Amino acid sequence: MAIVGAFMVPHPPMIVPDIGCGRERMIEETKSAYVQVAREIAECRPETILIASPHSVMYADYFHISPGSGAKGSFQQFEAGHITFKETYDEKLVNSIQRLAKENGVPAGTRGERRAELDHGTMVPLYFIRQFWNDFKLVRIGLSGLSLEEHYRLGQIICQAVQETERRAVFVASGDLSHKLRREGPYGFAPEGPQYDARIMDVCGRAAFGELLDFDESFCERAAECGHRSFVMMAGVLDGMTVNVEKLSHQDITGVGYGICAFHPQGNDPERKFLEKHREKEKVRIGRQREASDAWVNLARQAIERYVMDRQTLPVPENLPGELLHSRAGAFVSIHKKGRLRGCIGTIGPVRDCLADEIIHNAISAAVSDYRFEPIQPEELEWLEINVDVLSEPEDIDSEDELDVRKYGVIVSHGNHRGLLLPDLDGVDTVEEQVSIARKKAGIGPKEKVRLQRFQVIRHR
Repeated sequence: MAIVGAFMVPHPPMIVPDIGCGRERMIEETKSAYVQVAREIAECRPETILIASPHSVMYADYFHISPGSGAKGSFQQFEAGHITFKETYDEKLVNSIQRLAKENGVPAGTRGERRAELDHGTMVPLYFIRQFWNDFKLVRIGLSGLSLEEHYRLGQIICQAVQETERRAVFVASGDLSHKLRREGPYGFAPEGPQYDARIMDVCGRAAFGELLDFDESFCERAAECGHRSFVMMAGVLDGMTVNVEKLSHQDITGVGYGICAFHPQGNDPERKFLEKHREKEKVRIGRQREASDAWVNLARQAIERYVMDRQTLPVPENLPGELLHSRAGAFVSIHKKGRLRGCIGTIGPVRDCLADEIIHNAISAAVSDYRFEPIQPEELEWLEINVDVLSEPEDIDSEDELDVRKYGVIVSHGNHRGLLLPDLDGVDTVEEQVSIARKKAGIGPKEKVRLQRFQVIRHR
C-alpha cells in the first residue's frame, strides 16, 4: 500500500458550528471545501491518517511524533467541551518512521513531552473527517524549527514507512496561511501577508512543490503564517509522484488566510523529485557565490574549513590585501546554512594583532562556539554561506533618532551588560525593533536606561 491522498487544510476552531455560534457562516466557502475534503478522504478508505500540526509538540531541533497507544481531546478551551475525540495511534507505523528517521539522520521520534491532549490543529481536521470515515488509526506529527529541507526529508521518510508497513494512508497538512491580511483583523496587517497567501495558493494550486523550498523564512515570518512547514512535509510525502490537484478554496475574511487543496497521487514521476532538484540548484548558486567572494570571506571560509576538518587554527596567510594584514578592527563573522543562521560571533573592537587574525578567530568561534548551535560538522561545509562585517569605531549618540536600521548597527549598554545588533538584517525593519533585540540579547529590561552607540559596517559577502 502507499499514500493514497494528501490534503492541505486550515484549522480555525470557529469553523465548528458549536464554537462559531454563527460566525462560521463568514467562512462558508472554507467549510464547504472542508466537507468535500472529508468526503474525499472517506473515498480513499485509509487505514491510517497522518496529521502534521503546528500546534502539536514542537521543538527547535527535533520532530516530535506523539507516543503511546492513543490520546483524547476536546474543544473545552473553545467552550465546546462536549465535542470530544478519542484517537488510537498507529504504533507500528510510528515505530517505522522513528527507525527510518534515525537511519537517515533526521532527528524525529517519540522522545520528549508526552502530551496526552490533542491540539486543535489536529482536532479541527478530525471533526470533519469523522463525519464520513471512522475506520482508521492516527499518527500525529509536530513541526520543528529545523530547515524546510528537513521537513521535506521527514515527509520522504513518512512515505517510505507507509510503504514498508503496507499501510493505506492519507496525509493531512494542517495549517493556516498568513495571519496578517487585514488591518482590522486580530493580528493586524503586513504587506507580506497577502503576498504569501497569493504565492502559496498559486504554488499548491499547481502542485509545484519544489517552489515551497524557495520561500525565504524571514518573509514567512513577516507574513505570520503557521502552516508552511506542514505543507513542505506533505510535499516530501508526495516526492516523486504525479498528482491530480484540486484547489478548492481560499478565504481571508477574518484577516487570517484559509486555503484548501486536495492532492491525489497517480503514479511515480522521477521529474518530481523536488528536493534533489532544489539541492542541485543551491549547489550551483553557492558555487557562484563562492567564486565571487572577496579575500575577507575567503579567509573566513578557509579558517572554518581548516578547523572543522583538522581542528587546526589557520595561520595568517601572507598573500592577503594589505588592509587585512596592517589594520585592526572589530569584525563579525556570520554563517548561514540553507537560509538559516548557523553561527555568528564577533568583536566590537580589535583584540588581535591584525584584521586577518581577528577574522580567523571569530570565524572559528562562529563555527564551533556559538552557544545557540551545535558545532558545524564536516558534511555541512559545502552548504555554508558566510558574511564578514568589519566594524567602524562605535560613537555615542543621544537618542534613537540618530539611528538608521539599514545604515547603522547599535550597541546598548547598562552597567556591565552590553548588547549589539548589526545593521541591515532581514526581519529587522525599524529602529525600535533593532534596539529591543539588542536589549534582549544583553538582558536589559525595556524600561532600563541605556547608553546608546552606533557604528557602521563594511559587509563582505
